[in-house]
Amino acid sequence: MIDALSVRSRPPRRALLPAPDQLIPTSTCHGLDQLVGNTPVLWIPDLHATGRRGFWAKLEGHNPGGIKDRPGLHMIQRARERGDLLPGMPVVESTSGTLGLGLALAGLVHGHPVTLVTDPGMEPSMRHLLAAYGARLDIVDRPHPDGGWQQARRDRVTRLLAEHPGSYCPDQYHNPDNADAYHPLALELAAQLSRIDVLVCSVGTGGHSAGITRMLREFFPHLRLVGVDATGSTIFGQPARTRLMRGLGSSIHPRNVDYPAFDDVHWVAPAEAVWACRQLAATRYVTGGWSVGAVAVVASWLARTLPDDTRIAAVFPDGPYRYADTIYNDDYCRQHDLLGRPPARRPDEIGHPSEREVTRWTRCTNIVQPVATGQVPA
Repeated sequence: MIDALSVRSRPPRRALLPAPDQLIPTSTCHGLDQLVGNTPVLWIPDLHATGRRGFWAKLEGHNPGGIKDRPGLHMIQRARERGDLLPGMPVVESTSGTLGLGLALAGLVHGHPVTLVTDPGMEPSMRHLLAAYGARLDIVDRPHPDGGWQQARRDRVTRLLAEHPGSYCPDQYHNPDNADAYHPLALELAAQLSRIDVLVCSVGTGGHSAGITRMLREFFPHLRLVGVDATGSTIFGQPARTRLMRGLGSSIHPRNVDYPAFDDVHWVAPAEAVWACRQLAATRYVTGGWSVGAVAVVASWLARTLPDDTRIAAVFPDGPYRYADTIYNDDYCRQHDLLGRPPARRPDEIGHPSEREVTRWTRCTNIVQPVATGQVPA
């Protein structure tokens, strides 16, 4: 007779399990450069919570250092292939932060010392992180009288290149390799979303808006490109002013900005970007820096106003980690009067960038290239 107690105490028969390497798709990386790319897209509902409309956000903050890991690696690789950058020679570049992370990564991958010229506006946390990654920081102490901190950094780069023969500057503002670096991102978006009607991009050097759009229009010829700039930026014909926001906008006119590619441009103010960043954090557990907030303001409005079958893709260039002491710090935001000032339900409209200086969210469909290509400041 079978003892019922002994039957109950027997361990259950183990099911046959697949081999460990068949459990999930493998993501093992043998090189640091393999960490870059294949970032996810996430559905973002309208930030004003007015219905079921929304847009798709490409979360480039899932790269180790953000979106500019892509051009950091690509520009260095191409310079090496052309012989412009010899093995072991220094890389010198101007940056407000994010490209610095990409170049620090490229320096580790390819064995180049990296010097990054920045200004006092770079967050202490970013300076500490770049130093930990092995980059040398050179901080300029006064802005250029016309081109501000940006031109002061570029002038310092020119001096460092003269002092160190054989060193190489990727020149993110004018180097076409910058835009080309974003072709893989465009292919990722096309595969992830199958159809894209509107692309929303922040504009700084002009690299990712140009590179992504050129490739996507091979698949979607009628793609509409909406640029997002910062108030106080001179890229699209507004006067240059001291800017609180970093990562978008410019005090010079980069040659990588593909002016004919844009259908319209929006300028967004710091308080409006802060509101959007905090809304994203509270409702979607995803956010980033000034560019992310500004892009979200515009993409959310487009989702509310365009036909409901319009598929909108917005590029979120980075994550929130470097902004803990600015955008997400109440004391900092109160000091700069950035709290409690959400964007309006719709942007102001101007017919031409020279019509008036804008200080809040404003839209213009008349795209003006302020300076001819051959006359861009050095």
